[in-house]
Amino acid sequence: MNELSTIQQVVVLVLPVLFAITVHEAAHGWVANKLGDSTAKQQGRVTLNPIKHIDPLGTVILPLGMYLLTGFMFGWAKPVPVDWRNLRNPRRDMALVAIAGPGSNLIMALLWAVGMQIGVHLLEVLPWVGYPLIYMGTAGIMINTVLMVLNLLPILPLDGGRVVASLLPAKLALPYARLEPWGLFIIVGLLASGLLGSIIGPVLSTFQYIIVSLVGLQ
Repeated sequence: MNELSTIQQVVVLVLPVLFAITVHEAAHGWVANKLGDSTAKQQGRVTLNPIKHIDPLGTVILPLGMYLLTGFMFGWAKPVPVDWRNLRNPRRDMALVAIAGPGSNLIMALLWAVGMQIGVHLLEVLPWVGYPLIYMGTAGIMINTVLMVLNLLPILPLDGGRVVASLLPAKLALPYARLEPWGLFIIVGLLASGLLGSIIGPVLSTFQYIIVSLVGLQ
């Protein structure tokens, strides 16, 4: 998207970002509700209304600022409330609730790739539709794969950390859970040091290649 102006890049990113965070958070609440905990549903969080999920700092200010300054996007939405005591099988179900968010991002990345493919076919006959679909599809694939891979890191409070906590034996899960207050500092430290990009970069490239290949864009 380097050929677009800054304003055009921001416009292209709006829909993919909103869908990525909204569906991700709604997926957590939807799965929790299916597994016995209706807390998120009662609080109106099982919805595709982005306003219910947006954190002004983590969803808007920080991601936009980072993208404009570094080209990398990092942020968060308001966490969906889940009461593990209501779940039918708490340890197993917490892992399923956690994995639902990254899973939804994988599905959305595939859907954006399909939209991108449609845009390619429309370029000659309807370029005013084709080009936006290609640019938004590119952004949608990038944003959703970043969210998916980043959230799968085994660091609490990320989804990958929730999965690890659910899989660990109880005597190990408790000390592991005590690391959660430091999780954001660990992530920021990895980002600032450049290690985060080195860790997730190859995984991102692999997923993005597979996704575009599946719809015939390679």
